Amino acid sequence: MAESLDFDGLVTAYYGMLYQFAFSLTRDEAEACDLTQQTFCVWASKGHQLRDKSKVKTWLFTTLHREFLGSRRKQNRFPHLELDQAAADLPAVSPPSVNRLDSALVLQALAQLDEIYQAPVALFYLQDHSYNEIAEVLDVPLGTVKSRLTRGLARLHQLLTSVQPQPPKP
Repeated sequence: MAESLDFDGLVTAYYGMLYQFAFSLTRDEAEACDLTQQTFCVWASKGHQLRDKSKVKTWLFTTLHREFLGSRRKQNRFPHLELDQAAADLPAVSPPSVNRLDSALVLQALAQLDEIYQAPVALFYLQDHSYNEIAEVLDVPLGTVKSRLTRGLARLHQLLTSVQPQPPKP
């Protein structure tokens, strides 16, 4: 098999064996399929680096085992939990007061911003312009647009969070 290393030939020759090995490691059909496919993906991108073509079988099995170990490490570092299982561990967060503000209040606060911050914030959030478009419109460097947006948003946030919403009038 070493002399014919075409991809289809390798898949035909080794898929079954690799799948059985993967299944013995994972005890899960879907995960075994994924590992086997990942092994062939790695072969497709790195297989050309194999110098001794007689070791293709060893290379494939080693790659599958490394992929398995990598997936287990990732699973241990970032375990998958259903949301209802983790609900007790999540902090109770009430929506920020900014979410309860109406647009008129936001526009009023925007009008209180310094003029150099007002235009970039309005163009970005109200007119959906990109950073580059804002830089072109205002004839300022891209970095200036980004810093003005950051500072303008921080100031807008200060203005909005310091305002207490008025109760609705009867």
